[in-house]
Amino acid sequence: MNTKSQPRPVALVIHGGAGVIERDMLGAEDERAIHADLGKALDAGHAVLDRGGSALDAVEAAVRALEDSPRFNAGHGAVFDADGRHELDASVMEGHTRRAGAVAGVTSIRNPVSLARAVMEHSPHVLLVGAGAKDFADTRSDIEQVPNAYFDTPHRRRELEQAQARECADADAAENLKGKYFGTVGAVALDADGHIATATSTGGMTNKRWGRVGDTPLVGAGTWADERCGISGTGWGEFFIRCAVAHDIAARVAYRGDTLQAATDAVILGAVPDLGGDGGAIALDRDGNIVMSFNTSGMYRGWVRPDGTRGTAIFRE
Repeated sequence: MNTKSQPRPVALVIHGGAGVIERDMLGAEDERAIHADLGKALDAGHAVLDRGGSALDAVEAAVRALEDSPRFNAGHGAVFDADGRHELDASVMEGHTRRAGAVAGVTSIRNPVSLARAVMEHSPHVLLVGAGAKDFADTRSDIEQVPNAYFDTPHRRRELEQAQARECADADAAENLKGKYFGTVGAVALDADGHIATATSTGGMTNKRWGRVGDTPLVGAGTWADERCGISGTGWGEFFIRCAVAHDIAARVAYRGDTLQAATDAVILGAVPDLGGDGGAIALDRDGNIVMSFNTSGMYRGWVRPDGTRGTAIFRE
């Protein structure tokens, strides 16, 4: 009799940002391209899991694919700040060890998620910012650096011009940011060892100034993983920080025994909008249950469930 234990099922969920995404805003070609790029990210992450790789390797691979696409607000598709440049943030967390790494305000790192992982694995710190993060990257030959203009895309330039025109016409426009962004990218994975990892990456908010940093690189706000579940958020970062969104979801699972769906919905559909914010989150637990909750009109997302079924979506369906 074969007593060899069967491998545990694996699972992966990704997002490419939440915001005001209406069907009439996307042409058929753009919609196909977004689905294709979400599919490429799923392929990259799930290939790691399928060969027995770690959840940490899987989320890094998936997020790198999203960072390399010009269609999401991370890496090559990052938004412009008020000075016409790009400042990027990212974080990773490994659930069973609670190791975490993050970077904020980096301007020359092609794949910030990989630098965040390097901070976790090759420094004594969790979060490095700005010039210090660049100095650390200079010590790592495996971290690819690029000119800041690498992140430029024409449609992000138009978004900056539109945001600055609105600001000139209405001084309150800078304060009314609800739905004026498409968030971040992120991934949560469950590997064959039952381990969970999470990664999140962003270009922040269009027309941001003063070195603004949102929730993405803040462990417990935009990213969290423990032995029970992992969460990656996307939305109006100031509110995700104030609600400690990712950790609050995990705490409801750990301390109250809420299901992952109930915990995520309570925070994303309750706590965040109650304060005036909006956005979404993806989450995955150790049983392979996947949650994709958002209070906006759309969230770019994709998933591979433990039974192997997979899909991508943009709108409420």
